[in-house]
This record gives sequence, structure tokens and C-alpha cells, in this order.
Amino acid sequence: MKRRMIYWAATLGIVGVAMAAWTMTARAGYESAEYEVIESDGNIEIREYPDLMLAATDSKMDSQGRDGSFMRLFRYISGANQDDQKIAMTTPVFMEGEIGKSDVSMGFVMPKEVAAQGVPEPKGEGVEIRKREGGRFAVIRFPGRLDTQLAKQQETKLRKWMEARGLSGAAKAEAAGYDPPFTPAPLRRNEVLIRLTDAENLEAATVRETKTDG
Repeated sequence: MKRRMIYWAATLGIVGVAMAAWTMTARAGYESAEYEVIESDGNIEIREYPDLMLAATDSKMDSQGRDGSFMRLFRYISGANQDDQKIAMTTPVFMEGEIGKSDVSMGFVMPKEVAAQGVPEPKGEGVEIRKREGGRFAVIRFPGRLDTQLAKQQETKLRKWMEARGLSGAAKAEAAGYDPPFTPAPLRRNEVLIRLTDAENLEAATVRETKTDG
């Protein structure tokens, strides 16, 4: 009996390691939106993002785009655009609004090369090209299947962290997902991002990071 338990524990451990390795390999195959880490505290970071170009659509359901929003964006990058151009998938998928509620905007980040050359206009309705303004963001990273409850819990943690450091941010948060829908929940990379809004606070964050490095 003990040997059987050891066998199953070892098997589950091997499977877990293999799945984690597969997830990391899958992520590495995609270009990811660039950012600079200004400050790091466990699973929370302050990041500086450049301007990003997004192909975006409005979602009425959830982070998986089960209302067809994900497929609208996927068709766009598969060639449903004015140049009939195939565009590489990137990470993360950004979401603005309350996940699981109405009026959520889902956006695919355009690869740097495509953004530099000019993003092709979508064919038909439902997809538009938007500019995501760069800036400084407070970001919390966490696993799990992204839904309204989980996103709210993590946003609350992030705002408490910001408050303790005298940082103020936008009223609305963003969410970001890095993995395809079939990725097991414990291996997913999700994030909640809050744009920092006070120039004084942005400077303070930079000063703290400089003191830490020094």
C-alpha cells in the first residue's frame, strides 16, 4: 500500500513538472508586450509600459471570450483584415472592465514589427484598432481561472499595497491573461494592472527603486 502511494505521488509529481515545463515552453513561443520593472515586491511590481497597439473587441461574457469575442480577434489576426495579413499571436490578452460582466473590452497586442509598419484595418464589424497609452502601472500576478471574483480579490490586494506606499491609481483596473483556455488553472499566469495617476507618486516609486539598488 505504501509503495503504491509513493508510486502515485511520484507519478503526479512528474506529470506536474511536465505540465509546468510545457506551459513555460508554450509561453516562450509568443512575443510578449514589453515593459520595464521599476519596483518588485513578491508577486507585485511597478512597471513602465510603452504605447501598445491593440486589436480590440467588446466582450459580453468572460475572459475566455465565450460570446465569440476571442474568435473575432483570432479571425482578424488570421487574415480578416484589409491587407489579408496573418499576424502572430502575442501575450498577454488585455481585458478592461469587470470580467464576467457586460461591457468588457478584450484586446490582442500587435507585434512590434506590425505596429511599426502600420496595423491593418479589420474587415467587417466588431474589431477595431486601439492605442493603449503607455505609462506606469502597479501589477499583481497570480494563478487560477480568471473570473470576476478572483480578479476583484487580487485588485483589492493590489490597492491595499498601493495605499500603504502612498500610490494613487485609476478607478478602473485592467486584467491580463497569458495562457490558452486549456491551460490548467494552477499553471496560468494572470495579472491585474492599475495605472498610476499621480506624477508625484510615480517619481516616489522611482526614488524607492534607486535607493534599493544603491
